[in-house]
Amino acid sequence: MQIDQYDVIVVGGGPAGLQAALTLGRMHHQVLLLDSGSYRNDPTGHLHNFVTRDGTPPSEFRALAHRDLDEYATVERRSTTVASVEPAGDNAAGDGFTVTLADGSQALGRRVVLATGLRDTLPELPGLEELWGDVVAHCPFCHGHEFAGGHVALLGAGPHVSRLALMVSRIADRVTVLTDGGDLDAPTLSLLSGAGVAVRDDRVSGLAPSETGATVSFAAGPDEEAAGVFVSTTLTQSAPFAEQLGLAMLPSGGIEVDVMGRTSLPGVYAAGDLAHVAELPMAFASVLTAASAGLVAGAACVADLLAIDHPVPVPA
Repeated sequence: MQIDQYDVIVVGGGPAGLQAALTLGRMHHQVLLLDSGSYRNDPTGHLHNFVTRDGTPPSEFRALAHRDLDEYATVERRSTTVASVEPAGDNAAGDGFTVTLADGSQALGRRVVLATGLRDTLPELPGLEELWGDVVAHCPFCHGHEFAGGHVALLGAGPHVSRLALMVSRIADRVTVLTDGGDLDAPTLSLLSGAGVAVRDDRVSGLAPSETGATVSFAAGPDEEAAGVFVSTTLTQSAPFAEQLGLAMLPSGGIEVDVMGRTSLPGVYAAGDLAHVAELPMAFASVLTAASAGLVAGAACVADLLAIDHPVPVPA
């Protein structure tokens, strides 16, 4: 069976993968972009905080990106799921990586860019998933402005809650922290009270859509009407390739990369919200930063392939 060969195989068709493919295509590298058609921002109607694209539906953003990529003869796009990524031989010798697709076919890449992203697991609460990506969100940079002038609720009692509440208080008319039975320490309670943020510790029983946004119900006491609800999610890698390749991971669950997107395995790069440098507690979850990381990883591939193909003699 003949195996197609490429300079770089990009796994993932979100903003990081799209930009990596564009960067490589503009340098006339042979690139294969593999897109499963499943994206972290699928539940979201519009992307925000991206200059010139604020309010653009994610599907429209991808369509525009595909149109750009189709102008480059060295970029090939395939809509398919990847089953595995593994070294093709002696990785130290630069033998590359074998990417096996869901149909059993394979492709060989001298370099691989992982851009498969993360997945959000929501707290188990009735009605939460149905509102996720619209009324329920996790990032005030991406969704906060849309709740301006309304009542915003923050679900949870984690260490992040006071910081998030203070950020949102600049946007919302009223902010309430719903601890869902959890406890906040005295300094946090004092800080929130001083900022005019209410705290309610009743157990939350569920959420339902309403004319204003969401109705939050409790095990005891009256409902709360909210224009928006912020919640923390549990983040996991959306694909198994980091584990398959034995890449170094960070406490956040992200892949560890250097400032150029290189992972611990030479020849493998990671871009987007699935990876970050060790100096950051977690990756920035935005379309703009994901695309930026894709550009950097693509440029790193160009530089590293250049060094292999045209080594500079070491002075005697």
